[in-house]
Formats: sequence, C-alpha cells, structure tokens
Amino acid sequence: MDNVSKLELKVLYEIAQIIGQALELDQTIGDILRILSETLEMQRATVTLLDEETSLLTIRASHGMTAEEKKRGVYKLDEGVTGRIFQTGKPFVVPDISKEPLFLDRTKSRRVERGRIAFLGVPIVLKGQTVGVLTVDRLFGEDVSYEEDVRFLSIVTALISQFVQLGKQVRAREEGLRRENLSLRFKLSKSYQRFFIVGQSQPMTRVHQMIEKVAPTRATVLLLGESGTGKTLTARMIHELSDRAKYPFIKVNCAAIPENLLESELFGYEKGAFTGAVAPKPGRFEEAEKGTIFLDEIGELSSGIQSKLLRFLQEREFERLGGAKTRKVDVRIIAATNRDLAEAVTLGEFREDLYYRLNVFPVLVPSLRERREDIPALLNHFLDKLSREYGRRLSFSPRALDALVKYDWPGNVREMENLVERLSIMVEDERIDLGDIPPYFFSAGKPVAQLPADGQGSLKDMEKREVIGALERHNWVQSRAARELGLTLRQMGYRIKKFGLERMVNERRGRENGLEMM
Repeated sequence: MDNVSKLELKVLYEIAQIIGQALELDQTIGDILRILSETLEMQRATVTLLDEETSLLTIRASHGMTAEEKKRGVYKLDEGVTGRIFQTGKPFVVPDISKEPLFLDRTKSRRVERGRIAFLGVPIVLKGQTVGVLTVDRLFGEDVSYEEDVRFLSIVTALISQFVQLGKQVRAREEGLRRENLSLRFKLSKSYQRFFIVGQSQPMTRVHQMIEKVAPTRATVLLLGESGTGKTLTARMIHELSDRAKYPFIKVNCAAIPENLLESELFGYEKGAFTGAVAPKPGRFEEAEKGTIFLDEIGELSSGIQSKLLRFLQEREFERLGGAKTRKVDVRIIAATNRDLAEAVTLGEFREDLYYRLNVFPVLVPSLRERREDIPALLNHFLDKLSREYGRRLSFSPRALDALVKYDWPGNVREMENLVERLSIMVEDERIDLGDIPPYFFSAGKPVAQLPADGQGSLKDMEKREVIGALERHNWVQSRAARELGLTLRQMGYRIKKFGLERMVNERRGRENGLEMM
C-alpha cells in the first residue's frame, strides 16, 4: 500500500470517529474539511449547499477561509464552476484557475501564491439528487494526475451526503416537535379556551389556523374587524404562542392617547424635551424589547406618527423625542383596526407605504353576526364563568336564546359579556326569559320577537322609548345615556340613527347648552 493510500485511510478513519459525535451539521462538515486540509494538504476545502428558501448555493462550511470570505460565497445554480458541477452532477477539475474563465473566485480568498493552483469539485448527491458541491484547492506540478483525488473526494462526499440527510431529518423532527408543542400550548392556554374552544364556526376555525401559522414567525400581523370581536385577545394569543412569549406584551391604544403625547409614549423622550420632562423616559417600543408591541386602533394615527412608524418598520430604529441618539430594538409589531385601511389610503387619510408594511399577514376576526352558530356556546360560556363569580347558575329560555341569536350584536363579544353579567345581577329567577333582556336587542333594526300582547307595543317601540328616556335623564349627553343603558358610544349612535333621533338630539342638546349659558 503506497503512502497516499495510507493517508486516505487515515482520513476516512478520522471521519468515521466524527460520525458518532455528529450533532450539528455545519460543525461536523467543518471538522471533515479540517481533516482534509491538515492531512492531504487540500487547501480552502469548502462545502456549498443549496438553500431551499433562496434557491442559491451558499457556503455552509469551510476550512482556510475567513468569515467574510465565506459570506461572499453565494452562487446562482448556473453560475461559475460550482454551478456547473451542481447542474451536471459530475466532478470538474480546473488545472489552473488563472486560465479558467468559469472560475469566479467569488470569495476573493486566493492570494498570489507560488506554483499553479488547481481547483477540484465533486457533487454531493443524496437519493439521486445533487444537493451541494465539495471543492478544494491543490498546489501541484505539471505531472500530477487528479483522478485519485476526484475518486477519494467522491467517497468523502458520500459520507457528507449522509450528514446532510441526517441534518434534514433532525430539522424535520424539530419542526414536528415545534408544531406539536404549539398545538399543546393552544390547548392549555386559558385565553385560548375562553375565546376559541367555544368558537367552532368556520370563520373562527380559519382564524385559529392563521394564528397557528403566523405565531412562530417574525411577520408583522394586521388584525382587522369590528370593535369588541376579540382583536386584543387574538394579539395576545399570537404573542403567547411565539418564541417571544417570555418577553413583554405591550399594548398601546392609539386612539386613546392625545396626538401630542402619542409620539413620546411610543418612542420615549429625553430630559428637557418639553416642559415637565425632568428625566429621560423610554417609550413603549423600548419596553417591548424582544417581545411584542400591540398597536390597537392603528387607523387613528396622525400623518406625523405614521411617518415615524414607517421608518421604524423599515429600519427598526428611532430617536427619542428631543434626542439625537439613534436606538434599535427587537420587537414584533401586531396592529389592529376596525377601519377599512385600503379605503383610508384611497382617501389620503393613511399612508400607502405604511399600509403595505403593516399588511404583511392580515387576519380578519369575524363579528358575531358572521358566526351566529357560536352564539349559544358563547352565552353558556359566559354564564359558566359568572356562575363561579356570583354563586348561581342561570340559563336562557328558548325564546330568549332565539332572540339573542338573531340580534346583530354591534358590540360583539364585549357586548355579550357585559349583557350576561348584567343579567346575572338583575335576574332573580334561575331562568332568563325574553322579558328580562333589555328591549334594545334587535337584529338589523327589526324586532326579533314580540312581547306578550299587553298593550306595551313592540320591542322596537320600547327600545326607542328607553333610549329617549335615558337621553332626557342625562340632558341629552349621549355618552352618559349610553353608560346607563350599558352601551358603548358607538352603539348609542347606531340606535339614535336607527330611530331617526338625530334632529331631536341636536335640538334638545342645543337648548340645554343655551340654558347653561344663561
């Protein structure tokens, strides 16, 4: 046995010792390349693999190259000697790289050296498909044959292909475990149980699937839907099911903070930035470092704040109010709105470039009108919850349940929870009947049912009288009347419009204002 064969056997033996300790693909291949370089004087040994996401050939491991040189080693599938070897699936030898036009030296790792540099490349084949290329440099004289080197490197690539296969299997197993863990966390989450388990309709199933897909990623999410549908809870679920779960979840209601304060609230301020700024204060973005920031009512942002947010989304950097230092933070952004942002863009009320930056992964959270089949289960869920708090178990009569299923629920899940709590306090019997339900519960402005004929008229008439009565008791201030009736200001406005009371409200309120000024 000649000297070269002994060296080759030594290399194979050392590679075999690595097999039992192979835990990380890049490190293992790097160890193999080190052995080739140190034992057989194969310089700049490199393994280039196909990146399935980018469809480019990139250097995964090397020996004898700097990190910067390795980073430059990126090739298209039809580019240079490496691309040719990958496409043909056959070895390729360049006796003198200075005379080969296909040799690109993309890494810029070869300096002026004595002697002629030869370049050898062998495909890495897995199950009949080329997945990468092994290349080495050799310093040889004119009389050297490359056949033995190619033969031996082909044996080495057969071993490397097994490591590549092992790496794929490990990644597939890790992905399976990640999905299994994600599914388990879905099942165990109290928030999930509260909102999703009782939502078995097709629209909610679709939301469930989208949350499961986007939660593990870094993608910006835009939650769309009416007020009260559960967008805040959906945002928290995405956070809890992500790798950021152990870091902060920061919520900012962009509509609740005055425009002149919102910038400092989001980005912070330095000492002396404005009157009263006696000390520097970090903003919500800094507080959310490594976690998630939830920007609710994003459609209400002013044009100035929109510009600053756009810059942050593009560059992940900002300056505090009154400061010059550029800061960077690692946060995930989830935004929500009940506005049609596409229409707002058309009207010039929202920046188009910001809209596209936010709209990476839109999720529409359906209204209760779009998931009526979930209403009975949701009502029972809230009854169960409140029975533990108030120590009594209530149920709905068939007539009451039918009325609530037909009701439009303009306040959605939030309105439902408030109603059930109000009924749990007010109703004295164990059964909630139609007469116990506030008379403003209608579907699309039409009575969902009629009370027994007792001269009181339809539920619609009763609701109108109740709305007018509440307005009269509170000097026609809509916000106060809404609070008495357990409504949001938006719901009160909806009812005033439905009953044609706008003119009456304006006249009476104007009269009250006139009396106050006298």
